[in-house]
Amino acid sequence: MAVFFRTAITDAAAFEMLEERLSSEMDFDGYFNLYGAQDEITVSWTPAMSAFEFKQQVTDALLPVWQTTRFWLVYLRSDSRNDLGINEIRNAAIRLSSGYLETVVVTLCLFGRADNNNDLELIFVCFREEAERRNFRVRYEGKFVPAS
Repeated sequence: MAVFFRTAITDAAAFEMLEERLSSEMDFDGYFNLYGAQDEITVSWTPAMSAFEFKQQVTDALLPVWQTTRFWLVYLRSDSRNDLGINEIRNAAIRLSSGYLETVVVTLCLFGRADNNNDLELIFVCFREEAERRNFRVRYEGKFVPAS
């Protein structure tokens, strides 16, 4: 099955959506995964963890990413569009961006415990250079990309 990178949003819009959900009274489960050449970090939102604690751990993990890879593409995944699963998109982003120096792929997901109306699934592809981000966008965004 082909991966289709679409629904790019700005990083500001992504963080606004995240902040909106984390500051709401809703209960979420969630996780954050960062995959880079040097490391992989996963933060799970456990039932005992507050929204503030989860947000702080995600912020702490993203700060070094922002310092080295300042040029981000953010994709919003949605079931309503029949998008592939978050892991399939993540794996394709990792594979496709492996030729760029120091690229980091981040997935950030929040799943409502009561229903899925406010679920949020984001894929960040973070590049060291603006030219790399433009190249990725031109080559893959809005186009079918083989999944293998």
